[in-house]
Amino acid sequence: MAASSRTAQFSRLHKILKKYYTPVAPALNRSVLEHLLFASCLENAHYPVAEEAFAALVHTFFDWNEIRVSSVRELSEVASGLPDPAAAAHRVKRILQSVFEATYSFDLEELRKQNLGPAVERLEKVEGTSKFSIAYVVQTALSGHAIPIDSGTARALRLLDMATDEDVAAGAIPGLDRAIPKNSGIEFGSLVHQLGADFVGAPYSPALHTILLEIEPKAKDHLPSRRAPKRAVREATAAAPEDSGETKAKKVALEAKAGGHRPGKTTGAEEPKEPGGVKKEAGQEKAAPIAKEPPKEAALDPKKKPAPAKKKSAADEPPAEVHQPAAAEPPRKRDKDKTEEEESANKKQPPPTKKVPPKKKPEDDKTKNPTDQGGETSGLEGISKRKPR
Repeated sequence: MAASSRTAQFSRLHKILKKYYTPVAPALNRSVLEHLLFASCLENAHYPVAEEAFAALVHTFFDWNEIRVSSVRELSEVASGLPDPAAAAHRVKRILQSVFEATYSFDLEELRKQNLGPAVERLEKVEGTSKFSIAYVVQTALSGHAIPIDSGTARALRLLDMATDEDVAAGAIPGLDRAIPKNSGIEFGSLVHQLGADFVGAPYSPALHTILLEIEPKAKDHLPSRRAPKRAVREATAAAPEDSGETKAKKVALEAKAGGHRPGKTTGAEEPKEPGGVKKEAGQEKAAPIAKEPPKEAALDPKKKPAPAKKKSAADEPPAEVHQPAAAEPPRKRDKDKTEEEESANKKQPPPTKKVPPKKKPEDDKTKNPTDQGGETSGLEGISKRKPR
């Protein structure tokens, strides 16, 4: 981008920002260290919030040394109104620790007497400082010309196509100090910082989108939106090719061969079905075949006693189904019909009477064949006895 076009772009940005934001002047009664600590609270935050957090730190703790020895958790609880209290508390604690280890005091006023180059080098050696805090101290305390740019402001300028990804990663916009004159540096710095704070605190705000679109109308497709993930999923789904019928048939065949579960069916082995339509659980033995009914002729014969029903062993009985008791109903009904027919046959045919053998008379022994007694024959054999007249 040419220098003239960049200058015109930032000049236009300055004019638009003056319509929506009010410039904020820095506090001139603060020391160099206080400006540095305030810049640590101001990063990615609005001016009123940063002022409140800085005042809370000053009034809650006894002095800077107490803040230095306090934990990050305690400091972040005091400055809880900041967008990132833990990060701000960590920066404040590290700055105080580094300054104390270098000078055994909390004083950086000697930097006002040095040239701008050595002063900037000294600030860069302090741990916990950033490019934003150094630029803020140079602009407000050392009377230098530098536009403080934090991460939120850099991302907003990237959305407006006034910075590149490399500039956002580096935390500095090349050519910005030359595009904005020194007499407008503090005003422009406060205005663009408020834009970055809104971009961090309320990226989906319609008011912020109005400002961004007025600055760059082409940024409409890149504005932050809550529906961005759904839109990305919908685009990815539309871009993915649909499976053809042959591909789906191959998948189903492979799943069936591998024994996996098919879509739309439950997992596991398919339950076999009995001829009657009743499902059979896996591992269940087949029910014993139903015994045929005895012929009715045998049941009506009085000489033949009905054969007693054989007791079925536990192995012959059909296993009782837990979940489907209806499968065991047919054999029970037939056994009941069989027993009813046997009872009716027994009632119709009376039980056969036992014949009592006649008592033996002593004459029978005499009339017996002599051959049975000794084998001798008598001459009276064959002569019939005649009754007397």
